[in-house]
Amino acid sequence: MTRKITIDPVTRVEGHGKVTVHLDSEGQVQDAFFHIVEFRGFERFVQGRPYWEAPVLVQRLCGICPVSHHLAAAKAIDQIVGVDPDDLSPTATKLRRLLHYGQILQSHALHFFYLASPDLLFGFDAPPEQRNVAAVAVEHKELARKGILMRKFGQEIIKAIAGKKIHGIAAVPGGVHKTFTPEERAYFQQENDTPSVDTIIQWARETVEFIKGYHNKNYQWLDTFARYPSGHLGLVGPNGELELYHGRLRAIDSLGNKTLNDIPNDAYIKYFTEGVAKWSYMKFPYLKHLGRKDGWNRVGPLARLNVCDSIPSRFAQQEWEEFRGYTNGKPNNCTMHSHWARLIELLHCAEMIKSLLADDSILGNDLLREGTRRPEGIGIMEAPRGTLIHHYQVDEKGMITKCNLIVSTTHNNEPMNQAVRWVAQNVLNKQPKITEAMLNEVEVAIRAYDPCLSCATHAMGKMPLHIALYDHQDNLLDECYRD
Repeated sequence: MTRKITIDPVTRVEGHGKVTVHLDSEGQVQDAFFHIVEFRGFERFVQGRPYWEAPVLVQRLCGICPVSHHLAAAKAIDQIVGVDPDDLSPTATKLRRLLHYGQILQSHALHFFYLASPDLLFGFDAPPEQRNVAAVAVEHKELARKGILMRKFGQEIIKAIAGKKIHGIAAVPGGVHKTFTPEERAYFQQENDTPSVDTIIQWARETVEFIKGYHNKNYQWLDTFARYPSGHLGLVGPNGELELYHGRLRAIDSLGNKTLNDIPNDAYIKYFTEGVAKWSYMKFPYLKHLGRKDGWNRVGPLARLNVCDSIPSRFAQQEWEEFRGYTNGKPNNCTMHSHWARLIELLHCAEMIKSLLADDSILGNDLLREGTRRPEGIGIMEAPRGTLIHHYQVDEKGMITKCNLIVSTTHNNEPMNQAVRWVAQNVLNKQPKITEAMLNEVEVAIRAYDPCLSCATHAMGKMPLHIALYDHQDNLLDECYRD
């Protein structure tokens, strides 16, 4: 006989998903699945639209990371109009990078302070009404204040370049449509209603110190919770450095051996394919030469810090060296260390924003470049949650005929399923009883990946949780609601 436990929906993530845990006749975990129950269809309904609309349309995939989709699509459309990444003007490239760093900074701040910190600060056993940013603001006022203002800083960067904080427009085929003004630059370099970039860097350094202090006190569970071997995938620069906007694809296995050796973006289709499962709308990307079983990879902050050889900013490099030293230079497969890695990246983005703000070329007027039309374009970059791929084909009239999107959370589909199985096997097998703490442990394992399940905007706050228990014939035996 098999019983089935359902956790639906998973809370404090972007989008809707559910978890089912299947028990055998002796109450032991037989299997566990992370289901994505929504179907969006963006790859289909952009077909037949003019290629220049793609950067505007696809950012509606998400209200948390629209800039990532906007820029990935723009990089692909650049190729369609005959402009490669190195052909863009310095002003356009740096403004896009500034926009991108602002996006990652605000998204990382949102995830850590709003969504993940309640798990760390209050623990699995805390009541649901305490596990939210409002409770963090009450009991850890200064930490919450800095987190909120850091996110605001990133959003203001986005607004200055793209016109508004969510679903703005900056990139156009071959460049950007507006430059940065001296007044806009000064706003971020000086203290006003938004902290200066120097203050943001200082706060980011303090937050990294906070997470390291938390690790020192809680390493026993952070090092072991949802830990399992995996591959890791990310972009690197010419010298193997961390690269978030444009680089080459590198993957390593759980021991650090390269499984993808710095391939150019345009070659991704030769190495990647996607599997499907009947119980989820989300696909499973993997490396063809390794196969479905062994070819999947984690993506995101943890993976990026594992695959790179350095970080090209002073303070983040120092923190990266300490982070890598924790595992003696070997790949870090500790799921909960994703938060540590995410905050190091937040610091890096703050440092890169300062560097770009000091560069006078962001005030230039050389914004657009032109080339010879092509029938295909591929744009790959590192979104906050990991490697993001946009691939378009167009006809002679400029209409999109094919679109393939592999979003960050799709890469993390198999890793998240692995995390859910780990929790089920290590918690339910020891104590086959549904508890509030156990349910939250399942969610904590998923939240570490900062998943954007439907790439859609959702209101912050407490979401209902439905738990149902079924027998081997799918008869409902018991259910309860958390609302």
